[in-house]
Amino acid sequence: MGFNCGIVGLPNVGKSTIFNALTKAGAESANYPFCTIDPNRGMVPVPDERMDFIVEKVKPQSVVPTAMEFIDIAGLVKGASGGEGLGNQFLSHIREVDAVAHVVRCFDDPNVVHVEGSVDPLRDIEIINTELLMSDMEMLERAIQRTSRAAKSGDKELKKKLDIMEKLLAEVSEGKLIRSIEGYEALVAELKEYPFITAKPVMYVANVDEETLHEDNEAVKKVRELASGENAEVVKISGSIESEIAELDPEEAREFLDSMGLERSGLEAMIETGYTLLNLLTFFTAGEKEVKAWTITKGLSAQKAAGKIHSDIERGFIRAEVTSYSDFEELGSMQIAKEKGKMRLEGKEYVVQDGDIIYFRFNV
Repeated sequence: MGFNCGIVGLPNVGKSTIFNALTKAGAESANYPFCTIDPNRGMVPVPDERMDFIVEKVKPQSVVPTAMEFIDIAGLVKGASGGEGLGNQFLSHIREVDAVAHVVRCFDDPNVVHVEGSVDPLRDIEIINTELLMSDMEMLERAIQRTSRAAKSGDKELKKKLDIMEKLLAEVSEGKLIRSIEGYEALVAELKEYPFITAKPVMYVANVDEETLHEDNEAVKKVRELASGENAEVVKISGSIESEIAELDPEEAREFLDSMGLERSGLEAMIETGYTLLNLLTFFTAGEKEVKAWTITKGLSAQKAAGKIHSDIERGFIRAEVTSYSDFEELGSMQIAKEKGKMRLEGKEYVVQDGDIIYFRFNV
């Protein structure tokens, strides 16, 4: 699997509508709060034109794209961190995901009730972020209590962790999201056992009407400005348009997007943004039996990438036979790539590049 993304937001901002459109999962979507109680999950194949080209040329017996899992988490409300609206249960679901898609309503529609009575994206974001911060603060306070007692033994590692926790708590208490704290990655890496929500990569999903897809309205502009200072990304999407696209086959969907003057669907935009947020890339394995896409973190060595396929391949790694996608695209054949010297033999320390087509040699 590529990665999983939790979809959060206030009730009635379009979360479940967008989830259904992206995943075709058929989750309940209604004009009232808490129509989602247990999180809905949907797996979506990651569209990749490179893989389509490889499949066209190799003609394998089976094709396995990488996938992204979307998790539709119930709408949070004020007081969620204190248990309002089953808040603690919902917050625990958010802790499990790799990235967060925070849906923000950026359109007016008198037929769709807003839980706060009006459309105000900055207010809505503040409500959600406050609840997430409160939840992280509570986690830090409990962790500090436990670690303080244990650190009395003189353990230097525990003392180091305690110092980091206290630094984070001081910042969070001032209303800072962990991901906006300078050097937060290194700090959080020392506390891997604590899944802080506000340290997770975030994309704000601005749910807009059809007209705003081409030119930002004031609500979207405000979201972009806020995100720029928060180490977050913004994806603009129309839940209603995505619902229409979901009913079409791929060819019809492409024609529909062209007629709308859009280069890509909201799903493609969210996946691309997710890969950027999580620093991911895709490599391929290709043969007559199967063409398969694999998602890994950028900077991973060939041996570690082999382990994503199977631990035995990582353990018995001998070498990687690597063809870059650009060379394959130019030549159209693995055999010709080999004959032309474009298939390289790489060792275990080789850093896998986006689009690499790899065959791993290994001892059993």
